[in-house]
Amino acid sequence: MSTETAPVAKEATEQVTVEYSADGYTANILIDRSAKLNALTLGLLEDLAAATREVAASTARLVIVRTGGQKVFCVGADINHFADLSAAGMWRDWIATGHRAFDALAGLRQPSIAVVDGLAFGGGLELALACDFRVIAAEARVALPETGLGTVPGWGGTERTTELVGRARTKELVLTRRQLSGEEAVGWGLATAVAPQAELEKAVAKLSADLLAGAPLAVQLGKQLVDAAADGAPSRVLEALAGGLAAATDDLAEGVAAFREKRSAHFTDN
Repeated sequence: MSTETAPVAKEATEQVTVEYSADGYTANILIDRSAKLNALTLGLLEDLAAATREVAASTARLVIVRTGGQKVFCVGADINHFADLSAAGMWRDWIATGHRAFDALAGLRQPSIAVVDGLAFGGGLELALACDFRVIAAEARVALPETGLGTVPGWGGTERTTELVGRARTKELVLTRRQLSGEEAVGWGLATAVAPQAELEKAVAKLSADLLAGAPLAVQLGKQLVDAAADGAPSRVLEALAGGLAAATDDLAEGVAAFREKRSAHFTDN
């Protein structure tokens, strides 16, 4: 029988950092453990949750999630960090910590983009799925290969993948461990946009510009309305409340004025 292991000390080579664009509109979250192919540990997950709390309290309008190194977005959970956990430890610590971190990322009011520049397997794909959008390199590969290890996706992969591609295709990914290319991921609906590695940042910049062009409060309300609708909340109630809130903002008045004057709107997030 496996036994509980003592908590693993945080490695000097793993870190999660947050940097903001010069205008403060974009928060860039970097998850860096490139020496280990960005394999996720409890320390990284806890730091991701802390970074998410920081961004939630900021005035950023957009969140971009990247990982360190090249050609590998994230190979998933570090097997060496969970292999010897007891059943209770797996349930109480490993799975729960990952869910808290990814749910916090998914729950941000700001829209988020995962830049999938390489392999995204298991928890790495689940990390990307916790973002609203995924811009993926054509050369990348994504998969949920956990059944080949004797376990199953544990950080929201079955739920979020099913929401995007349906039951049958999710079962294909989980049960057969099929790997998808960047082009296939977009075709299946797992990713938003695909570009060759050399043009990936250009694709990220385009989507970022589109998201930042909208009135910030309206964009954030729109994200929450869609998420609430997916959870079964009635739109007739929430859209009325959100519309009422939007009507009280300076940005709606600016948007209407810009439309009438045939010019670009200049939103102030007020």
